[in-house]
Amino acid sequence: MDSEIRLVVDGTPHSLSVDTRTTLLDALRERLQVTSPKKGCDHGQCGTCTVLLEGRRHLTCLALAVAHDGAEIVTAAGLGEGEGEEQGELHPMQRSFLEHDGYQCGYCTPGQVCSAVGMLEEARQGHPSHVTGDLTADVDLDDAEIRERMSGNLCRCGAYPGILAAVRQAAGR
Repeated sequence: MDSEIRLVVDGTPHSLSVDTRTTLLDALRERLQVTSPKKGCDHGQCGTCTVLLEGRRHLTCLALAVAHDGAEIVTAAGLGEGEGEEQGELHPMQRSFLEHDGYQCGYCTPGQVCSAVGMLEEARQGHPSHVTGDLTADVDLDDAEIRERMSGNLCRCGAYPGILAAVRQAAGR
């Protein structure tokens, strides 16, 4: 059974017809040719498909496209064109990943970047993680806190030192 849905992806509105069983990842990649989110494990365990869905980080391989009709999605490719950024300019997190070699093969990088942007917003809003100490104070984004918050994004190449340094710099630490 097909259903008509509307998505706004990286600022561009799209209308499409999808089978009700189609994941958001497959709708993005196969129907809209938006290839920034990658297909990794297809089980929600690696984070390569992470995007910002309505401003929050989200795994698209676990989400049904029909459940997000009308949603606004920002991929790593669309970050640089967000508010306050000049057309085509890199987002501060993207620049930080480049400066700190937070990538090797690059396959996980779009998901890492989206997750890091979403994670910083969660921390700014005061959301605690498993390792957050004092729940009444502002979240201190030390290395342990960043590692815990980014633990849902895997890198097969082992670029974790660069990723950590990139997130630390973007967080202002």
